[in-house]
Amino acid sequence: MSETLWDARRYPIGPFRYAPPASREERRERIEELAAFPAMLGRTLQRVSKSDWARSYRSGGWTVRQLVHHLADSHLNAFVRFKLALTAEQPQITPIEEARWAELADVTQVDPWVSVRLLEALHIRWVSLLRAMAEEDFSRTYWHPAQGRAVTLEEALALYDWHGRHHLAHIELALEGLL
Repeated sequence: MSETLWDARRYPIGPFRYAPPASREERRERIEELAAFPAMLGRTLQRVSKSDWARSYRSGGWTVRQLVHHLADSHLNAFVRFKLALTAEQPQITPIEEARWAELADVTQVDPWVSVRLLEALHIRWVSLLRAMAEEDFSRTYWHPAQGRAVTLEEALALYDWHGRHHLAHIELALEGLL
């Protein structure tokens, strides 16, 4: 597989890039993307058979099953990070070992639809929180020790908007021909 094709499969919507500051309209659009994400994921997965959960978007890439569970794990962590940053002065978050989490029993043995339902409920709460935040709240930060820097909630919002679309594109690649 050529390097360009490998990159296109690894980053089908391109790598994450953040250029502050976001306008109110950009922020509103990102929040609405997060609101719509669980339904978009559910529609994409409608025709998935038991064997399709094991499909991957590229050699060495996660399976559809792992991607769905990863989305729930990651977005749940993001929601908690938002709440921490809104209630404490620059709290230090705990980074997750995504690759190791993707091998745990709750990923390998639990029906991925459980994580789709978790995302549906989680995004209702998260979007409600985001819509209620004051403009200055988006400049609050948490400390990310693995990155060695403070991350604003504005940047985190942009990241998780991208993150959902990024992995949805991976799932679509894995399911090519089925959709």
